[in-house]
Amino acid sequence: MHEPDGQQPLWPFAAALEITEVLEWRTDVLQSRAGEQRIALRSTPREIVTFQHRCDALGMARAAELVRAGFAEEWSVPLWHMALQPTADVAQGATEIAVDTTAADFRAGDAVAIAVDGREASLAEIADVEADRLILVEPLGAQLLAATVAATRITVAPVRSGLLTAPVEIARRRQNDGMVTATFLLRDAPDLSEPVMPTYLGRPVQTDPSLTRSPITASLRRAVEYVDNGFGPVVVELLRDLFERGEAITLKAQGAAERWALRRWLWSLRGRQSSFWLPSWGRELQLRAAMTSGSTLMRVVPITDLAAYVGRAILLEMPSGLRFRTITAAVVEGADHRLTLSSSLGEPVAFGTKVHFLTLVRSDADRIEIRHGAVASEVTLPVVEVPE
Repeated sequence: MHEPDGQQPLWPFAAALEITEVLEWRTDVLQSRAGEQRIALRSTPREIVTFQHRCDALGMARAAELVRAGFAEEWSVPLWHMALQPTADVAQGATEIAVDTTAADFRAGDAVAIAVDGREASLAEIADVEADRLILVEPLGAQLLAATVAATRITVAPVRSGLLTAPVEIARRRQNDGMVTATFLLRDAPDLSEPVMPTYLGRPVQTDPSLTRSPITASLRRAVEYVDNGFGPVVVELLRDLFERGEAITLKAQGAAERWALRRWLWSLRGRQSSFWLPSWGRELQLRAAMTSGSTLMRVVPITDLAAYVGRAILLEMPSGLRFRTITAAVVEGADHRLTLSSSLGEPVAFGTKVHFLTLVRSDADRIEIRHGAVASEVTLPVVEVPE
């Protein structure tokens, strides 16, 4: 079903409940005894969004007829998980909408969806995108319900082409109250730049304060084969020289800017392709004494064998910010362990400074699901330790 002007049909319903966004890559991971090689088979992810719309009887009827007429068509899909409110009131005849465009996927030449008071959306074509405004091809008219509409009543969202990839479901609770669920595969993936993050040894460090670790799902393992001939003892043979630590992390983002930054970071991982440093935030290394600004020696409470310290990266929470170093040597010093760092901190390290291990990890999934709620977006990501 096409619109009268020949454009592809619009899915006009405003999302009312949680939105699910799925990013899907394809990565071929080739493992050897001492390492692994990761080959990206899909340069940009497939984006799949699922919307839930709460509709009255008329809305459910309209959804059913739209789908009946154009299920296999390409649709204009408003991206309600990137919806924003204008920063100023909007009037009929205006050719600009004041809005922060840096936190959503607005594109010149595409459309913007405009919804007033949560009603069905209408479209306007974008001529140009500036950091603080959208410049439209034609003045606004029928998109607004009055000569001037307050910014708090308006929602604007980017629009992308998409295909329905699952049956549209209508769950009627009562005659005049129901839920419409639709899933779209989006076209024309954006080219997102990586977010600015601290780096260490050429790789980013994930220091998001919203990060929550899920130790219930953590696993510590080695790749082994159990040999059992049924008559004698079971023999364990190592298949890889690497220790594998798997864990799940959950990140939450509130507000349009934080949600956009989270999406950019997930995009930069490219599924299982890219690696990054993940702090444990576990305070594994507890200082026995303060350090001077030029010292590279750190006395800590013993927690493991001396050889296990060497080569480990650490994070120090300093007053001036987060600092990263590598342990190059370890010896026994009385009842303590004395560790040698790769370089001095350039400032005194007070007794009680929090010191955590850094682990190099990558995503252990090519399919990432982001749950967008009214207040925050949340994603749970399985990660696995990789060799440096």
